[in-house]
Amino acid sequence: MSVTETTTAWQMKGVGYEFCNCQPGCTCNFNGFPTSPDGSCKAAVLNRVSEGHCGDVDLSGINALALFDWPQAIHDGGGKVVFVVPPEVTDEQLDALAQIYTGQLGGMPWAILGTTYEVAGVVRAPIELNHDGMHSGFTVPGVGEAKGTTLKNPVTGEDHLVSIVLDQGFIWERGQCGQGTFDVEAEGIHIAFEDSNWILYDFDWTNAEG
Repeated sequence: MSVTETTTAWQMKGVGYEFCNCQPGCTCNFNGFPTSPDGSCKAAVLNRVSEGHCGDVDLSGINALALFDWPQAIHDGGGKVVFVVPPEVTDEQLDALAQIYTGQLGGMPWAILGTTYEVAGVVRAPIELNHDGMHSGFTVPGVGEAKGTTLKNPVTGEDHLVSIVLDQGFIWERGQCGQGTFDVEAEGIHIAFEDSNWILYDFDWTNAEG
């Protein structure tokens, strides 16, 4: 989708907490195909928007969680997603987020991702975020939780700190990589994995050109 002069301008900056069912590191970031046991891509991704807007709608301070369920690689499509936002998010803010996350307003990464899934539902529930570097996680009453940790040195058991740099990354360009455990369920989507991929990253997304 091309962004025109009549398209509502949006931008969001913040921190992403990405848990998925690939092996740590997630080969989707390298050759586009999952290393999950069945070749699917299932993920729980929390975006903490530190500052953002969509037109005149302020999106700063919002936590938005997405539960993704793709049967194969993301680019093969056919996925479903459930969005979770706190009760205090206004209808106006929710509508703006919906337009962004479904790719209606253009801008990366959602101009691409939004074409690969259909929205299975929206849930309003409080999101408790525990930001502690590579030991971060979140809890959502009635939905579930996720908890990340570092990779471990197989000999000493000490933290093994790893970062991935993607020169052409369109979701993130530098991600701190660890292992995480998550169990979430909403609107018919249930995802639960242990010691699978977990990545912490900063994001700066917009549909503005240049």
